[in-house]
Amino acid sequence: MRNIKNIIFDYGNVIFSLDFARSRQAWVDLGINNADEFYGHRVQDPVFTDFERGNIDAAGFRSRIREIAGKPELSDAQIDHAWNSLLIGIPEGNHELLLNLKPRYRTFLLSNINAIHYDYIMNYLKDTFDFDGNDHLFEKVYYSHLLGKRKPDAEIFEQVLNENELDPAETLFIDDSPQHIETAKKLGINTYLMTAPDSIQAFFAGEARS
Repeated sequence: MRNIKNIIFDYGNVIFSLDFARSRQAWVDLGINNADEFYGHRVQDPVFTDFERGNIDAAGFRSRIREIAGKPELSDAQIDHAWNSLLIGIPEGNHELLLNLKPRYRTFLLSNINAIHYDYIMNYLKDTFDFDGNDHLFEKVYYSHLLGKRKPDAEIFEQVLNENELDPAETLFIDDSPQHIETAKKLGINTYLMTAPDSIQAFFAGEARS
């Protein structure tokens, strides 16, 4: 962590645990046969990109799922349940780590997210931790569907760097997607690819106590 003054965190599978196998089964149960190509960690249908950029709203997303599944009778609740099956929760200790790191570094959240997941997570944070969102854990939070941009597009990284006057050479970006890491590297940002069974608690072992 020498010379690092700023840390940009991804959310899914860095702070908030995801289960792509559970998500795959949920899409199969909904009637989508090519679930691996439809929504995976690295490959997904364009509808998800549009949703994460905010180009379509929740109603538009659900309509597209009904078309792909060939099941116009699917309810909003059925679709939301399948989509939200990806979301597991926050491992114990992650929030405490982020709060301990905040006085030592300028910390930011940069998440590819969408309206349905956003609402689910905000409710989860309130119900489970009595948190009103993630804002208190970071200097600033960035959600793709509210910005009209998403990783791995360089523009969303540049927005974080420019708005906060961050030097890429003094900035660390932690993400679980190789394609996002590659864009950050091209911009001169230091990177760490989070892969299971890695965790931010293991990565920062000793940092919060130093």
